[in-house]
Amino acid sequence: MYDKIDAQLKVQRHALNLLVQRQEMLASNIANADTPHFKARDIDFKDALASRLAGQADGSLMLARSRPGHLSGQSAVLPANTRYRTEFQPGVDGNTVNMDVERAAFAENALRLEAALTFVRGSLKDLQTALSQQ
Repeated sequence: MYDKIDAQLKVQRHALNLLVQRQEMLASNIANADTPHFKARDIDFKDALASRLAGQADGSLMLARSRPGHLSGQSAVLPANTRYRTEFQPGVDGNTVNMDVERAAFAENALRLEAALTFVRGSLKDLQTALSQQ
């Protein structure tokens, strides 16, 4: 039964994970607005969700082991669909963070995250209703 519920919520689970990763990345961009040579990053949400739904690992780039004695990286370095943001007006110090773009992307992502949570709540409520009527 749990596998059926998991399959029912698979898309929402992957979408929520990606939206949270994107929110963290956008927050990092904002936090590093004054860091010299920092390159603003973002996630291509559409491609990342498609790759996760196609069954490709967790969509993350992992550390490569070039020799047997190297330790394996257990945590993801960056999501695989990470892209550097196009420079609109690069700073003298090489920083590519545009605060207007980052704030707009952060607000948009927050709305998408809230919408995804609303869909999950609705799906869980529907499942609860179905289970209680049996």
